[in-house]
Amino acid sequence: MRQHLTGIGMTSQRARDRMVQRLMASGIRDPRVLEVMGATPRHLFVDEALAHQAYENIALPIGFGQTISQPYIVARMTEALIQRDIPQRVLELGTGSGYQAAILAQLVDRVISLERVRPLQRRAREVLSQMGLHNISLRHVDGTLGWPEHAPYDGIVLTAAPRRIPDALLLQLSMGGRLLAPVGDEHDTQSLVCITRTERAFFKENLGPVTFVPLLSGEIL
Repeated sequence: MRQHLTGIGMTSQRARDRMVQRLMASGIRDPRVLEVMGATPRHLFVDEALAHQAYENIALPIGFGQTISQPYIVARMTEALIQRDIPQRVLELGTGSGYQAAILAQLVDRVISLERVRPLQRRAREVLSQMGLHNISLRHVDGTLGWPEHAPYDGIVLTAAPRRIPDALLLQLSMGGRLLAPVGDEHDTQSLVCITRTERAFFKENLGPVTFVPLLSGEIL
């Protein structure tokens, strides 16, 4: 089991260390993010046949038309989320493989992650349990409008792209809270945006172009 978690060869700690070096060269600076990225076995979150590519800076398919985001994007979103204060409670829309949730859970007190595709949620639960991450609550639900029952959240992360951020999500942010999301049509340019809620308004910052699968509604059993 230990070797399964740490990996060997192209899934070893050496492969993770090389990934971290590439992240640093790409501009990721937060030592907390780099440490967690280097310690997290990304190969567990992809199909075994793709494990040898787990530490390349590429997105990989996980089924149901979904992907695990490239390491740089995961690191960039995480870095932007925690750059001012460590949020205590974070809502994630789109559990997917569970990798982004795993990174967040090692940095914040609580992660609530929503996934519309039940088989993906089940797989993510298994891997997160193997890692011993017990501060993540997984929900099988159409999460396009968030999870207002447990709002407000200090951070909200979207791992799929809406054409625009729903107002319902913005209102679930606490004062000073931050929302990270890719925004735009899947066939046009998408931008990674960071929105901070203040007493007077929502401040939006564009963090650059990205490519994500679209945020979809409905549930798949």
